[in-house]
Amino acid sequence: MKVTDINELKRISNELRKNIIEQVYIAKSGHPGGSLSCADILTVLYFNQMNIDEKNPKAPLRDRFVLSKGHCSPALYAVLSEKGYFKKEKLKEFRNISGNLQGHPDMNKIPGVDMTTGSLGQGLSAANGMALTSKLNHDGYRVYCLLGDGEIEEGQVWEAAMTSYKYKLDNLCVIVDNNNLQIDGNIEKVKGLDNIEGKFKAFGFNTITIDGNNIEQIINALETAKLTKGKPTAIIAKTIKGKGISFMENEANWHGKAPNEEEYNKAIEELE
Repeated sequence: MKVTDINELKRISNELRKNIIEQVYIAKSGHPGGSLSCADILTVLYFNQMNIDEKNPKAPLRDRFVLSKGHCSPALYAVLSEKGYFKKEKLKEFRNISGNLQGHPDMNKIPGVDMTTGSLGQGLSAANGMALTSKLNHDGYRVYCLLGDGEIEEGQVWEAAMTSYKYKLDNLCVIVDNNNLQIDGNIEKVKGLDNIEGKFKAFGFNTITIDGNNIEQIINALETAKLTKGKPTAIIAKTIKGKGISFMENEANWHGKAPNEEEYNKAIEELE
């Protein structure tokens, strides 16, 4: 069922953030910062935009989602469990060697995961293939691909972007989680990465820049992408790394670090 109430979508995204922190805390490892920054985007995709059915996760005409920045799997697992693909109890198995919810998502083990990811830079290539298949078969489904801003320093991303435009994949929507931080610090200092919107525009994309933690703006951008014909769309979603937890926000050291008990309790208290 499509959720249209903005306050309900905000409530869901807050639940995702709590589940993200719980997963990483229990596992004592994981990537909370980038998972928290994209929680609003995943909420809108799975509860407001995508044509999906949790009771039939392999439906041939379903929309597809590729989490190219696969290390942010806690966010994907949180939204899948919230949607009902599997019980929330399984989130406690995150990064447990005997469980299926490993550090990177596995399409062969987890219902609702459309692509196994983890090696950065490769997700857009896979999304291209899905979108092209949809067009060639006249299936009509859409494909969404979430990239990290540090990830787009990978050259394969831009080779794939050329392909997206060449085949006029207007059923493809790329979303860049532009939280400005990666494992080594600020993206501009690490690689001089700026004007992300201009780069995608130069590669032939329809481009939209939004506040990626604003539910209304995310919905409007995705609706605009659906109406765009003849070219793919890239949404540059400006987000806050660690969004929702004061001591994690805009702090690069929370890229891949688990909270201790005191930090966990404080985080949950803030989210409550």
